[in-house]
Amino acid sequence: MLEGACHCGSVKWTYDLPLESVTACNCTVCRRYGALWAYGYLGEGITVSGEINSYSRGRAIDFNFCSGCGCVCYYTLKTKDDQGRRKIGVNTRMISDPDKIASLPIDHFEGLDSFEDLPRDHRTVKDLWF
Repeated sequence: MLEGACHCGSVKWTYDLPLESVTACNCTVCRRYGALWAYGYLGEGITVSGEINSYSRGRAIDFNFCSGCGCVCYYTLKTKDDQGRRKIGVNTRMISDPDKIASLPIDHFEGLDSFEDLPRDHRTVKDLWF
């Protein structure tokens, strides 16, 4: 299980799913946040807690950040899928133990123009820590 928290520790998430990679997106929001996302569905191996503020990007996504320190901790889609699930992306940069994900490859999502997955470039999470 992976655990993440904002800088002040008020907002926390757990990720209890197999994780093979994380995603960097270059959309106008994600590139500013510098997030590395791990995906799933809220309540299905992913839990979140704490007092948050949200920023709504259009009608699709709520970015959720700590009310105290301002760290972007996760996002949720505003609508549920056909099975009634709400997709969530947790910001793995909030992870408590970075060594647990350091060797994971980074997937790249072209969220600015084409909304396509791009090929991997052999970089891993540890390549972006510094």
